[in-house]
Amino acid sequence: MTATEHALELVTAAARAASDKLATNIIAFDVSEQLAITDAFVLASAGNDRQVKSIVDEVEDKLREIGAKPIRREGERDGRWVLIDYGEIVVHVQHEEERQFYALERLWRDCPSIALPADVTSREQ
Repeated sequence: MTATEHALELVTAAARAASDKLATNIIAFDVSEQLAITDAFVLASAGNDRQVKSIVDEVEDKLREIGAKPIRREGERDGRWVLIDYGEIVVHVQHEEERQFYALERLWRDCPSIALPADVTSREQ
C-alpha cells in the first residue's frame, strides 16, 4: 500500500504552506506501510514558538482552501511541537530543539520519503 494521490496532494500543499512561512528542513514520509491510520507525515522546523504557530496557521489555511479540515490538533498551547492530524496525513511542526531531540526522521527512516517540489526543500538549515 502506498500513499493515495489525495494524500500526496495534501502533503505538497502542507509543505508549500510551511515553506511560505519560512519553515526549514521540510521533509515528508510515506508511512502507509507501517501505519494503518495515516498515509504520510510532513515534518517542518521553526526557529521559535511564534514561528511554529505561524506555520501551523498557514498550513491550516492552505489545506482548508482545498477542502481539508484537521481532525485533531495537539501541542498548540506550548508552540514547541504542534501536530495537525488530517486523517490521510499528519503534519508535525517542531521547534528546532524538539526536532533534534526527538529525531522523527531517524524513527521513520525506513519509510520511503515523498519527493517535494524543489522550491519547498530549498530552505535547509
